[in-house]
Amino acid sequence: MEQREAIVAVLRRGDRVLAVRRGPAVARPGYWQPLSGKVEPGETQEQAVVREVREEVGLTVVPLGKVWESETDDHRFRLHWWTARADTGEVVPDPGEVAETRWVTPEEFLALDPVFDGDREFFERILPEA
Repeated sequence: MEQREAIVAVLRRGDRVLAVRRGPAVARPGYWQPLSGKVEPGETQEQAVVREVREEVGLTVVPLGKVWESETDDHRFRLHWWTARADTGEVVPDPGEVAETRWVTPEEFLALDPVFDGDREFFERILPEA
């Protein structure tokens, strides 16, 4: 099976990041995570960050930079982790993809349950250096 490319958009607003709980229309509903989505054919990672954020929570963001790469635990996706600024705007979740949203500190994210192991690693090890 060929590995697909996907982005993870770590949206920052002050000292907080946007956490979303996966909605009923996606695999593994109920997990808390940063926004994520597939990179479409012909699309750059930056374009995927902007599009996925707009589709899933209605925000316009400015990608800041790629800070990490990882794989999903089932090895189906290579994840390209980007930080992005989301200074203004109201979060309007797509109800199929996003069940709930919260602006949280990195410490608060680590207290959410359930979260993916890779997301936990990012918040513990990568984000403090980013």
